[in-house]
Amino acid sequence: MEDLFSAAGQSHDGPLADRMRPQTLDELIGQDHIVGPGRLLRRAIQADRLSSLIFYGPPGTGKTSLARVIANSTKSAFENLNAVLSGIKDIREAIDRSGERRRLYGKRTILFVDEVHRWNKAQQDALLPWVENGTVILIGATTENPFFEVNRALVSRSRIFRLRGLEQPDLTEAAGRALSDRERGYGKWKIRFEAGALEHLVEVASGDVRSLLNALELAVETSPWTLGDGEGENWPPPEGAEIRISMETAEESIQRRAVLYDRDGDYHFDTISAFIKSLRGSDPDAALYWLAKMVRAGEDPAFIFRRMIILASEDVGLADPRALGVVISCAESFDRIGFPEGNFPLAHACLYLATAPKSNSAMAFFDALAEVDREDAEVPGHLKDPSRDAEGFGHGKGYIYPHAYRDHWAAQQYLPVALRGRTFYAPSTQGYEGKIREQVLSRRELQAAIVFGEGEEVGEGELFSWSPSGKGRERWFKQLERGHSAVLLRDRDAILDGLEVARHHRILIPLAGEGLLLWEALRRVPEGLAAALVSSESAKEALEAFAAPTEGIEKPLIAVMPRERGLLPSKTEAQEWFGTGVFDRIALREPWRRGVSASPENFSSLAEGAAALLAPGGKAALLASPPALGERISRILEGSPLPRELLNSLKKAEASLFSRRCTGFWETADITEALEHSGFTVCAGLLDQTEERRILPGDLELWFNRENSRWGAFMYETLGEKTVLALKQTLEDLISRGPLLWQWQSILFRAVKTP
Repeated sequence: MEDLFSAAGQSHDGPLADRMRPQTLDELIGQDHIVGPGRLLRRAIQADRLSSLIFYGPPGTGKTSLARVIANSTKSAFENLNAVLSGIKDIREAIDRSGERRRLYGKRTILFVDEVHRWNKAQQDALLPWVENGTVILIGATTENPFFEVNRALVSRSRIFRLRGLEQPDLTEAAGRALSDRERGYGKWKIRFEAGALEHLVEVASGDVRSLLNALELAVETSPWTLGDGEGENWPPPEGAEIRISMETAEESIQRRAVLYDRDGDYHFDTISAFIKSLRGSDPDAALYWLAKMVRAGEDPAFIFRRMIILASEDVGLADPRALGVVISCAESFDRIGFPEGNFPLAHACLYLATAPKSNSAMAFFDALAEVDREDAEVPGHLKDPSRDAEGFGHGKGYIYPHAYRDHWAAQQYLPVALRGRTFYAPSTQGYEGKIREQVLSRRELQAAIVFGEGEEVGEGELFSWSPSGKGRERWFKQLERGHSAVLLRDRDAILDGLEVARHHRILIPLAGEGLLLWEALRRVPEGLAAALVSSESAKEALEAFAAPTEGIEKPLIAVMPRERGLLPSKTEAQEWFGTGVFDRIALREPWRRGVSASPENFSSLAEGAAALLAPGGKAALLASPPALGERISRILEGSPLPRELLNSLKKAEASLFSRRCTGFWETADITEALEHSGFTVCAGLLDQTEERRILPGDLELWFNRENSRWGAFMYETLGEKTVLALKQTLEDLISRGPLLWQWQSILFRAVKTP
């Protein structure tokens, strides 16, 4: 076996590619990066000081030729094995011969294993001890990445050299040598190429010198020859004959570009990478090319479809939810029909993905996964399973059943308390996802307005009198109703529509902690400024965290201003916080229900502050609900079993309560007068409001409290305790049946600063 290389090298009857193999280092073409003058491998070969080597590279780059050069240059014995044809028995025989040479003659043995990656783990393990103890010096050749396909122990004991595909000048030189060499090539004859024919062979060979020489051999030895007046087709022709190679012959000889591809190696992964990136980049032409290359190279269609299925979710996602179904249908179609007709569903899936709108919003899952790793938060009580611990621990209490409400949705906190306000999913503007984007953001904003609203309190206009003991869990669950969400949206749109906001406007939103007006204002002033005031650092942090991942909007400017300081900053403070002391619009919702007292002083302070901050012609919008226009218990009790006489008494008492200025309830005229006094032209309009409202037992206790509720105190004084308790009992019966339809009126004040 050790004479195999030399025998092959001296044969003149073998294929041209084998005959033209280099015999010395100087005959090697290309690979200057490893065997050029002064390079490590060249020095090791010349000094005959080789250690174990692995040559790694695509076909036709000279791995076996380099081994032949080493065989011709070394004083060591040379054994050659091909991993496709050899097994454990051949390995043992080669090792036995190597051991005998070493023992008897002190001679080293170099063992060349072609396609070493073809050996299984057991075969590679069988070689390892003899490499380790120096019985053989291994030289392996492989087209696969040795770090994946070769035993790690062998790799760790070998130096790896990567051979590159030959450049066109190298291939041209190889062809020239074959055409001029009289002994091994075609130097005895005059080979003439039609313009471009040789260049075509070089180009199509694509870095593979073996492919080039095989095509050259076929073209030369199948072309007719001429000598003087004679001509013929038999091979070999007489010495000195002329052989002309036409372009047609060159094309037939090589037929098509040799596809540089290995189904399990680097070219496999590089090509699929190019294919996926072309799909992601919406380039159907490039995607079809890389798909064709994989199909031509024999890639498994199941692998291609698997990668397209992943891309349909990862890179197309909700921008086109149909993409996943299309690709799966194409894959199933291929399974039924196979090749060659299966090319159609392959191309179908490829083109659909390449031309589909793109969104990688599904990557939000990994943000959520990272959050889970950071904090293993507890499930909120109202989301826990009530089937086991509802009675003992209150699990599931307060859960809102979405199907009980319009649109089958109700604003409700689903994240753990520690992650309140955290967002992961950022819907894109592409395709279908662009259509659902507004709904997703709107619902998220409504939940945020309820979940981390800035201390919104139920005010007198709703016949509630809130005390510190009443704040908290019951209030929060009451506000989660779907009806309340609809009210929030109506309020938001009424306020901002009334302001006639332009894209370049600077808008200021006091009491912005709930975020309701802020998010919509950001969308309406993309070239302007949205500035917000909140009452605490925690409220500011919540808003900033909520806005951070939202795509397509600029972050708002948020400043902290405690409520005791008032509703609006001075011009100096605004300049410091927002970079401007002048605004085009100011928007405010229900300040008297959110911890700000409804007093003449506060009305005046608000009007004067708005006048100081607004530019001439600027507008302010204030939505508020006067107590006198709020819901009446007497209306709710209409149709109840309550005696008519008692119901009429309640109606008169409520009318009296809300008509008496001495009770301190504010009226529409109070705010109108304050605004007009500060130089505004005011227009006040009524908004009819309705919602399905959950009334909790705690609410009744607050309403009917004669100490803390003005409504309760007045009813006890006017109607007497017996009547009030009868009213309370009737209400308790009503609320036990479910949410009530709550009706009231709000006032939208639109004020224009006089130029």
